[in-house]
Amino acid sequence: MTFEDFASAQSFFLIAGFVIAFIMGAVVNKTHFCTMGAVSDWINMGHTGRFRAWGLAIGVALLGVVILEMLGMANLNSSYPPYRNGQLIWAENLIGGILFGIGMTIAGGCGNKCLVRIGAGNLKSIFVFLIIGVVAYFMLNPFPGSDKTLYSILFYPWISPLAINMGASQDLGTVLGGEANAVTIRLAIGLILGLFLVWLAFKSKDFRSSSDFAMGGIVVGLCVLAAWYVSSNVMVNVDGENYPLSQYYGEWDMLAESEEGKPAIGAALGPQSFTFINPMGQAVGYAAGGFNSSLLTFGVMAFFGVLAGSLVWALVSRTFRIEWFASSGDVVNHVLGAVLMGVGGVLAMGCTVGQAITGVSTLAIGSFIAFGGIVLGSALTMKVQFYKMMYEEDASFGSALLTGLVDLKLLPESLRKLEKV
Repeated sequence: MTFEDFASAQSFFLIAGFVIAFIMGAVVNKTHFCTMGAVSDWINMGHTGRFRAWGLAIGVALLGVVILEMLGMANLNSSYPPYRNGQLIWAENLIGGILFGIGMTIAGGCGNKCLVRIGAGNLKSIFVFLIIGVVAYFMLNPFPGSDKTLYSILFYPWISPLAINMGASQDLGTVLGGEANAVTIRLAIGLILGLFLVWLAFKSKDFRSSSDFAMGGIVVGLCVLAAWYVSSNVMVNVDGENYPLSQYYGEWDMLAESEEGKPAIGAALGPQSFTFINPMGQAVGYAAGGFNSSLLTFGVMAFFGVLAGSLVWALVSRTFRIEWFASSGDVVNHVLGAVLMGVGGVLAMGCTVGQAITGVSTLAIGSFIAFGGIVLGSALTMKVQFYKMMYEEDASFGSALLTGLVDLKLLPESLRKLEKV
């Protein structure tokens, strides 16, 4: 995918992001692919069909990525965001994941599901998106008249020193085999883990109970893979030499004739796939910037693509429904959940798609930690909500929390405070 000028290459890059995301949005709506719902089905009903669909998406993306890298058709070492950064900030991944998991449970869905619901007519989700977007924007961008971000105020001073230096990269291939053998080791791990996840999905009766589970998992995984492939292979030809978009941007003064058409965010031109919290912040910035084309990124186009795909499917299937808040308590839950998702999603460097599928496909250790944090935060919140509902005034938050941890086998049975219901 080589173009003779930067403008044409960037246009293809952005349009491809929209088209692939459009497909994802339509299929996620059609199949009810929902990561929060997956955790809920597992925790509350013992049904693992949707959870295995999530795992299938990870397996498909992972298998494709390690093969692309082996063939030299993708370079995820310079990805945006930098999943394989040599600094493993595990506390960010874990705490951010937990906060995100809590938030998506309270608000009734993750970032991707929020966009799908907007497309299907859910006005509550517009409210959630705006809050996530503003919070995510100020997590990374300074407040007006200041050089401080939400991240620098709340997290950087104490969380940054906890980082572990992993050397050249934190991906399992490099950690276990060194730089020289990284591709081979990643291929071996990716094939084993990817095939295991595919097998784990299809062996289950819960999963096979609906063809939508297979369709959702396969298509979402392929969409993540397609985004990696496209964003890694868009080139600009200059005097017979091909430049990736991010490299062209870095050498703009030497390669371009003027500043016209130069994007505002150079890092956002690197190899990438789908994630939805930071792009929500970028979408807010794009709107606040007067819809300046220099602020358009792959993530913003993916944001619009998911919305459009979900809307088209909702109209075609006649499932478009206007929904609004049921009560003031519903408003409070969605506000709190949205704030936690905005903070947690940026802190963890991704969401249920951005880390658990896209990030894990890079085999970055931080992505596995974030994935575990998201599941833990969501599952534990559901347990607390359940016991508070069943015992009403007789259950304190502390007793419900301890009992939930026991149910999840994270604490011994002797610490149980409430009888299992």
